[in-house]
Amino acid sequence: MIQINKNGTRILTVDDEVSILKLLSVALTGHGYSVDEASTGEEGIKKIALGKYDLIILDLGLPDISGLEVLKKIREWSDIPIIILSVRDQDDDKILALDSGADDYLTKPFSMGELLARIRTSLRHATKEIDEPVIKLNDLVIDLAHRIITVDNVEIKMSPIEYNIMKYLAQFAGRVLTHKQILNAVWGPYCENDTQYLRVYIGQIRRKIEKEPSNPKHIITEPGVGYRLL
Repeated sequence: MIQINKNGTRILTVDDEVSILKLLSVALTGHGYSVDEASTGEEGIKKIALGKYDLIILDLGLPDISGLEVLKKIREWSDIPIIILSVRDQDDDKILALDSGADDYLTKPFSMGELLARIRTSLRHATKEIDEPVIKLNDLVIDLAHRIITVDNVEIKMSPIEYNIMKYLAQFAGRVLTHKQILNAVWGPYCENDTQYLRVYIGQIRRKIEKEPSNPKHIITEPGVGYRLL
């Protein structure tokens, strides 16, 4: 069933739980989105291939093929934003999904308010220019063109590695990035397991940009998974 809304933003929900599909349809159409549904992985892949969607909400536990397999197949030919919505709450499941190309991951039961916020973030990132020169996050401003980072209009001095971490986080602001993704982007594939090394640098950056480093508002830890810049 397809629900059409004048907003024009189309979301496909792929889940085998009828109650979840109904909940998402009612809530998302109520917030201005057009919603289509699929109850199996194969149906979801077919609809994505034939239709034009702006975002996918995907369950991992599908009756025919796993949601992870669906995710990998989609990533072979599309970079459409994909949010995983699953009962699986183990760190390994989250990391595997995110490293396989998911944009975000929420566990069931979930807050509709949080899901809507994650949808907005994923859609913003999908539509903005990847080389956007200035990224503003409240009091934090990252000027990529001039390699300048300021907090409350005060320039923050950073080492090259600290800046590269901030640049990568800023390019995907709002999204959770795994330790592996950050390490690979900043240091290369041979350092993908050096999570303690990354934690040290994140601690140093927080002391520079956060008003309360022990209670950060910008670099948020996703326990066991990675970090999110807000």
